[in-house]
Amino acid sequence: MARHLITSALPYINGIKHLGNMVGSMLPADVYSRYLRQRGHEVLYICATDEHGTPAELAAKEQGLPVDEFCAQAHDAQKAVYDGFALAFDYFGRSSSEQNVEITQHFARRLNENGFIEERAIRQVYSPTDGRFLPDRYVEGTCPHCGYDKARGDQCENCTRVLDPTDLINPRSAISGSTDLEVRETKHLFLLQSKLQHEVEEWVAAHEEEWPQLAASIARKWLNEGLHDRAITRDLDWGVPVPSDTWPDLAAEGKVFYVWFDAPIEYIGATKEWSDLDPENRDWKSWWYDVDTDVRYTEFMAKDNVPFHTVMFPATELGVREPWKKVDYVKAFNWLTYYGGKFSTSQKRGVFTDQALDILPADYWRYFLIANAPESDDSSFTWEHFTATVNKDLADTLGNFVNRVLSFSKKRFGEEVPAGGEPGEAEAKLGEEIARLLAEYESQMEALQFRKAAAALRALWSAGNSYLEEKAPWLEIKTDKDGAALTLRTAMNLIHLYAVVSEPFIPATSAAMRQAFALKDDTATWITADEARTLTALTPGIPFTVPPVLFAKLTDEDLETYKERFGGGPTA
Repeated sequence: MARHLITSALPYINGIKHLGNMVGSMLPADVYSRYLRQRGHEVLYICATDEHGTPAELAAKEQGLPVDEFCAQAHDAQKAVYDGFALAFDYFGRSSSEQNVEITQHFARRLNENGFIEERAIRQVYSPTDGRFLPDRYVEGTCPHCGYDKARGDQCENCTRVLDPTDLINPRSAISGSTDLEVRETKHLFLLQSKLQHEVEEWVAAHEEEWPQLAASIARKWLNEGLHDRAITRDLDWGVPVPSDTWPDLAAEGKVFYVWFDAPIEYIGATKEWSDLDPENRDWKSWWYDVDTDVRYTEFMAKDNVPFHTVMFPATELGVREPWKKVDYVKAFNWLTYYGGKFSTSQKRGVFTDQALDILPADYWRYFLIANAPESDDSSFTWEHFTATVNKDLADTLGNFVNRVLSFSKKRFGEEVPAGGEPGEAEAKLGEEIARLLAEYESQMEALQFRKAAAALRALWSAGNSYLEEKAPWLEIKTDKDGAALTLRTAMNLIHLYAVVSEPFIPATSAAMRQAFALKDDTATWITADEARTLTALTPGIPFTVPPVLFAKLTDEDLETYKERFGGGPTA
């Protein structure tokens, strides 16, 4: 069995994330991790909060908190939401950890020794009132292109044009509001990506045919445009400090590394955080350094993160000239929109992850999001689509099947799996169909095609309903009690199968289905397509209970309530 290292793009520390962030990185990584564990693979799923950068400092200032205290609270709040979504991280770390500081500084020193970092003088906005240089986001003003008066020094949120702080009209400090600004010379460290272009091109060429088209095309576009040397330090109070033993002058000025330099390194840092909790039994270097070929590394992210993971971070790893593990497969996603537009906290548009869990249990969201994952193109969340999917797939196709089978069997045969009857042509036909669909499901999961995997899972659920309608045990029992017992026993074995193979998508519901049967081994160990042909895991006499309704149907009133609360419709 292979060892699978899995990471999802680090959620930024500011604020609770919306559903698009969940489906674009963490949730599919969790689904894939769960599937691989069930198949017997050794899996390490690592994530963390991305805590450095200007927005964290500004958000802390707005809340009147020290930035470290703000980040600690925000980390715990985000972790609580991810626990609510049943994301089974092996470790969820923090990019402000001592481990990330140590490894980031090591990378910087090695890049410098190898001639890939250069100290350069640049001209930057300085605020005498604040007594500091202002990073681009610390400068606000009027956009010269559209006239928006709250544009930032890196980009105008209104017209999306990329800006430089010196482009702004009537610029002011985002810290003090002072308009007394100057442009002064200061020094920063630059990563010489231009010197690594050829190596990155060779590395991408060796991998891109395996990657999804979205990831490969973005990486190729950046390479075709040419890699530019990039500043990797900023004038901030919060970040990984520039090491004083290598750059004493810059360290004395309080320079820190740019968030996009240290954030990808936190995948390694978080693994060391995990390892340091139990160093006798966990070896972080066995996953990341001088790695055996049996480690397969898969990254999950939305398309805006692709350049950093397919070009910039690989360039950093290559330039270090050490045997650090580089990604094998990049699973990139397009956007999930809200009725075709952006999710927006300020405009009260769209449902965010904490609100989602207040409305309905996690499995409703997990299934819907993965079944409609924005893989080939952007997809739009609408309450109408969500309601229809929940009612048809979860409530009717799966939930109603489980309830019908167990309730009817309890009523007519008692609270044990019924005995009687020998499998016939209908059961043989069902077994072949289940084996075929399960093989399709496995194939799509192995290929990380989540929408297609969800379709195969839905087809597995539908096959049970078709069998039940064909055999009609409520009629069969009138003339052939043993035949009805066989039908219900077969259907119960389908429920057990569904409990196992649905676990990556709907773990809580899968556990409830497994626990309906008094089995000694209540685990979700995978059932192969060949094993599924016979459907004999549940033998006569095993006690069972009828679980509560697995999925409640959503009403028209629910639909209107959600739309009113969160916005909805094309004109919203």
